[in-house]
Amino acid sequence: MTEQPLPIGPADIDAAARVIAPFAIRTPLLSFPVLNERVGAKVFLKPEMLQRTGSFKFRGAFNKVASIPQDKRAGGVVAFSSGNHAQGVAAAAKILDMQATIVMPADAPLSKRERTKSYGAEVVLYDRDRDDREAISRGIAEKRGATLVRPYDDPFVIAGQGTAGREIADDMAALGLSPDIVVAPASGGGLIAGVATAVKARYPLAQIVVAEPEAFDDHGISLTAGHREPHGPAGRTICDALMALIPGEMTFAINSKLLARGVTASDKEVGAAVAFAYRELKLVVEPGGAVGLAALLAGRLDVAGKNVVIVLSGGNVDADLFAELVA
Repeated sequence: MTEQPLPIGPADIDAAARVIAPFAIRTPLLSFPVLNERVGAKVFLKPEMLQRTGSFKFRGAFNKVASIPQDKRAGGVVAFSSGNHAQGVAAAAKILDMQATIVMPADAPLSKRERTKSYGAEVVLYDRDRDDREAISRGIAEKRGATLVRPYDDPFVIAGQGTAGREIADDMAALGLSPDIVVAPASGGGLIAGVATAVKARYPLAQIVVAEPEAFDDHGISLTAGHREPHGPAGRTICDALMALIPGEMTFAINSKLLARGVTASDKEVGAAVAFAYRELKLVVEPGGAVGLAALLAGRLDVAGKNVVIVLSGGNVDADLFAELVA
């Protein structure tokens, strides 16, 4: 039986890097003695909260929206998102002079809803527990002749997110170091799939680890099972950006081949990581963006003496929640 090729490869990420380069921010790798000493490793943080729109999502969103043929752009774009993909798509559409309609859960953080509107997008709210966001989005797209921009199960989106991994590989090479462990969070799995593709192409021995909230550990469960598996009854988490019920089909085709394992962190541990990043590192990270750091600080990773990269995926957190976590 012939093994199916993966949905994207390093060449797709290289192409995405060229597309987004004039518009995206090339975020650095940051290393802090206080963190290195605490965990006994050389840790590098990839601060995607410094990215345009405050999260890595701009990378994939822009690469996808830019791929839409000119004769298809008049209908605009539609996306469904809890916030970060929404802002990425809205910003990309604005840059490319296209209309964006974003379907968001009614309980999404107000800051994310307002920022999405600030890019000129129309926001349509839905009930996370009762409504089918994808069906709503498809209906809008069909009615308006718009292009649906999926948050993760799209090769252009995954390749765009993979540019973060390409930068990690380039920057580690410039430092003369090889990453032993690279950790990134996952909801649908687009970021970790792109990062894994880019990093493993350059550093095949690197372990790629997915970090998730305890209540939404569908990737960890699926990796153990060997197939896509939803987690148990949906709970709640302060990691509003990481509440997918099951890994994406396209992303899991990549992640099942390239990821080493999954780790989790509790909401309490995530909150402590947000506070640590603010107090000790002077970084503002949203809960979902800090879950990898939380797993590191909680001792879920064997990092002693190793080179570790942690992707901080975003910083779009409501002021009230942030104040509560860092108090």
